[in-house]
Amino acid sequence: MSLKSERRGIHVDQSELLCKKGCGYYGNPAWQGFCSKCWREEYHKARQKQIQEDWELAERLQREEEEAFASSQSSQGAQSLTFSKFEEKKTNEKTRKVTTVKKFFSASSRVGSKKEIQEAKAPSPSINRQTSIETDRVSKEFIEFLKTFHKTGQEIYKQTKLFLEAMHYKRDLSIEEQSECTQDFYQSVAERVQTRGKVPPERVEKIMDQIEKYIMTRLYKYVFCPETTDDEKKDLAIQKRIRALHWVTPQMLCVPVNEEIPEVSDMVVKAITDIIEMDSKRVPRDKLACITKCSKHIFNAIKITKNEPASADDFLPTLIYIVLKGNPPRLQSNIQYITRFCNPSRLMTGEDGYYFTNLCCAVAFIEKLDAQSLNLSQEDFDRYMSGQTSPRKQESENWSPDACLGVKQMYKNLDLLSQLNERQERIMNEAKKLEKDLIDWTDGIAKEVQDIVEKYPLEIKPPNQSLAAIDSENVENDKLPPPLQPQVYAG
Repeated sequence: MSLKSERRGIHVDQSELLCKKGCGYYGNPAWQGFCSKCWREEYHKARQKQIQEDWELAERLQREEEEAFASSQSSQGAQSLTFSKFEEKKTNEKTRKVTTVKKFFSASSRVGSKKEIQEAKAPSPSINRQTSIETDRVSKEFIEFLKTFHKTGQEIYKQTKLFLEAMHYKRDLSIEEQSECTQDFYQSVAERVQTRGKVPPERVEKIMDQIEKYIMTRLYKYVFCPETTDDEKKDLAIQKRIRALHWVTPQMLCVPVNEEIPEVSDMVVKAITDIIEMDSKRVPRDKLACITKCSKHIFNAIKITKNEPASADDFLPTLIYIVLKGNPPRLQSNIQYITRFCNPSRLMTGEDGYYFTNLCCAVAFIEKLDAQSLNLSQEDFDRYMSGQTSPRKQESENWSPDACLGVKQMYKNLDLLSQLNERQERIMNEAKKLEKDLIDWTDGIAKEVQDIVEKYPLEIKPPNQSLAAIDSENVENDKLPPPLQPQVYAG
């Protein structure tokens, strides 16, 4: 594969990041291209339509049952008093069921009734139990922050506590409904602070940030990647996808970053660290801050490499490369968590919203990445994905004259490493073969010995008769000379 300077890069027009309804705010793939405001409007329309359809279906079923009951009643003739009571009871039961269906699908079921809120004032075991150090710290900071607003701060704290207690009784709802409750609470508090408290807009933003930090620190373990969703399944799918794309090089994505420059390499490492650190945060705003820091490091890396300010066309491919290289944990869960529970004003405007929208686009690009996206043939793409070969080898005649010397040296080193890897594999294969041969030889010798032993069994004969002692009586003793007699020397 040749690296050509004229190859097509990844381009996303600025208009593609905006809400497809044309309101001017940033859209989000999780909201089907709408911004937070337009998505909620579309969601409510669809919800009201579903409620109306369910209500009409319930009424139709009720009419059909009443007609069937009336026809069966007329065919039976005169009614008894007991049967009349049964009819009245059945009608009341049907009316109660229809009313229950209507209440379940009504918008009021999301925010809770006054009776629910009054019941929620009773302290729940979950809220009163021993909290973590971080939760205690956030609570103290929140109380200290609200003291500067006097009466308005007291009202905010009271409403926030009521909301948390009400959410305790709404854990059985779907995560989308809990998200709607949270977004409704954000909106109602912001409007109340602006209208009743006469707080300037810049301070309202700070208040909302503190409210979000306080409530989401407490709700985090219940609403982040809940078991009722497929967030974990999506996390595993995107992680597997990114691991399968480990062979993608910066040149394939047209990434304008030269990691041979020490400063650029440091920026890349910091960007990867920031995007990975996002998973350790509990507040949506803090997760957004990690994305923003990562994006700023990317812009700095591009600026140092090109000696000029980076453009949007340079930023998105580099962000994709950072995500592929870092493979952040629970990426989809973090994106969904931010989408559901972050203050919507942050996602609709500002640099946080811009960088978050680009991250969503990067993840969508990775999920749909194919051979055409990388300017590869389908055959090469399939071989790379299957691991049959690697695109990292680069022939010297394929380099353009103005190619960076550092990049050439990098690929030369990669080629040498690949050759060493092949030699290592050959040595390991030969070693395994030698080991197998030794085992086979040992087994063969053992078998031959066993065959010989079976063919010529060992016979143990009884021991021979023991030799006679020297001083025992023996017929041959007569032939021996007489023993020497001791002589006395008179000296």
